Amino acid sequence: MNSYPIEFLNVSKSYSLNRLKYQTLSENFGQIFQRILTGKKRTLQTEDFWALKNISFKVGTDTVLGIIGRNGAGKTTILKLISQITYPDSGSIQVHGKVGAFIELGAGLHPELSGRENIYLYGSILGMKRKEINEKFPEIVKFSGIEKFLDTPIKKYSSGMYARIGFSVVAFMNPDIFLIDEVLAVGDQIFQERCIEKMRQLAKTKTIVFVSHNLDAVRDICTEVIYIESGRVKKWGKPKLVIDFYNNRARSEKYVL
Repeated sequence: MNSYPIEFLNVSKSYSLNRLKYQTLSENFGQIFQRILTGKKRTLQTEDFWALKNISFKVGTDTVLGIIGRNGAGKTTILKLISQITYPDSGSIQVHGKVGAFIELGAGLHPELSGRENIYLYGSILGMKRKEINEKFPEIVKFSGIEKFLDTPIKKYSSGMYARIGFSVVAFMNPDIFLIDEVLAVGDQIFQERCIEKMRQLAKTKTIVFVSHNLDAVRDICTEVIYIESGRVKKWGKPKLVIDFYNNRARSEKYVL
């Protein structure tokens, strides 16, 4: 494997935002009647939102990289770029190795199918062969702790149970690069501890990128941390250094973490 499984070089990513054009109340009423008579649609204004702006970093082998920052800072966008769910507007991204991503809770799971069926469905979406899923199925089920509800449609599951299935399948697909986004925000305490321990085990041989607002978990399992603010890297280094910087900045600017 390349000495740097993940490399970002001057990467930028924007999204187009469509906004309704607001005017005075009397103008709005006039336009409402005009649209009713003419059938015209409301006027939208297009604006570019830069989720990431010219960021560069490298993630080494056997590294657990934590990414922290406020909501909307660009953290999840980084994971989506690594997993090629989306692509950058400029700059280059190099990813060397098989990627296992648990980014959006419930993505890839079908509510009408049972837990058992969803393990096979999600595993196949992630690129696992049926034979591989068969071999790892007992471990996946045991780790998830959903044995009692295995043949129940997951539409009856809680969000924490969704997380149990998703994380467990990704954890046992044996990726080279492991992407995790806020899974610990929905799982119960026992499952959170199980996830952290699993990430510790994976960190011995894998590269992990972990996005979370749980700073204690980030401090506990990460070897490096990046603090993202408004799509830019503001601090990058050892967990204590970056987390202290983030907390001090949050207190001084009265951010809501």
